[in-house]
Amino acid sequence: MKILAALSGGVDSAVAAARLVDDGHEVTGVHLALSKNPETYRSGARGCCSLEDSHDARRAADVLGIPFYVWDLADEFKADVVDDFLAEYALGHTPNPCLRCNERIKFAAVLERGRALGFDAVATGHYAVLQRTAAGVRLLRSAEPAKDQSYVLGVLNQQQLAHSLFPLGPVTAKAEVRAEAAARGLYLAKKPDSHDICFIPSGDTSGYLRERFGTRPGDIVDERGEVVGAHSGAYQFTVGQRHGLRLSVPAADGRPRYVLKVDVARNEVVVGPQQRLAVVGMTGIRPTWTEGEVTGPWHGLAQWRAHSVPAAAEFELRAGELRVSLAQPAFGIAPGQSVVCYDRDRVVGSATIAATFGPEEGQ
Repeated sequence: MKILAALSGGVDSAVAAARLVDDGHEVTGVHLALSKNPETYRSGARGCCSLEDSHDARRAADVLGIPFYVWDLADEFKADVVDDFLAEYALGHTPNPCLRCNERIKFAAVLERGRALGFDAVATGHYAVLQRTAAGVRLLRSAEPAKDQSYVLGVLNQQQLAHSLFPLGPVTAKAEVRAEAAARGLYLAKKPDSHDICFIPSGDTSGYLRERFGTRPGDIVDERGEVVGAHSGAYQFTVGQRHGLRLSVPAADGRPRYVLKVDVARNEVVVGPQQRLAVVGMTGIRPTWTEGEVTGPWHGLAQWRAHSVPAAAEFELRAGELRVSLAQPAFGIAPGQSVVCYDRDRVVGSATIAATFGPEEGQ
């Protein structure tokens, strides 16, 4: 097969490409330039879009003896990932930019360009398993639970999965990948994993948003509407947040208070006790199905963050919206996040959370 291997500059993508070379495929490495000025994105081990990462990707390609190119996707990344991130926060939502990058850049723009150039598939270093059957391709959790990345791949459809490869899916430990990289002479074998949001150099999301939206002083209120603090912009807060609240009036019971609601229109942040964050159901918009639309009702597992514990749930598609009913109340769920649906270890589909419902509310 003629394969386009996405080389991020990290150890995972390098070993994934190496395994494909060993299997006899015609492999070409490509690094994605996602910023007009890569030094404005993270350097060192904290990101995946830095100038340093580009150099590391090129060195890995040299060791593997494969052609290497850098593709400029800065405009697409800004429009589809960065601008989307800002627009969601402006609405008081909590987006996942890494998931959007997979959906719109790595497995849309890159795959489309790669297929046009005659490549059969795009390969990445994601930890997930693809199971090819006569009926199509199934996306499964990785054999390494601690590194499983099937959640951020839950936005992919059958056509995209059919032209994707994840050589690290069968890996059972990250140490195995590092050892393999060292044995192959890839000097980045000890390079730490990337994390956080690559296009926020400081790691300070609140400060990043403040620079772009400006300061908008407003009130922090309790559930009765009484002012208990102040903020410099409601867009800086997310549902479930506890730290960073400047509260001038302590809770009567002395317990911590959490963000219950972000009302951007009123520039108001509502806080209250943790139990008020309990969620028993949610609705999701723009559903995507990995193998084909599922209307339900059907039972499976719901996951709403990359490494959250999956929860038992019932799913049903109603008028184009995905309705999710949880078997037990859960916390830390906010509009803007993505809910990924599983049938045991198999990814069924995903949707963007539009609304959540507490125990006292109906769907």
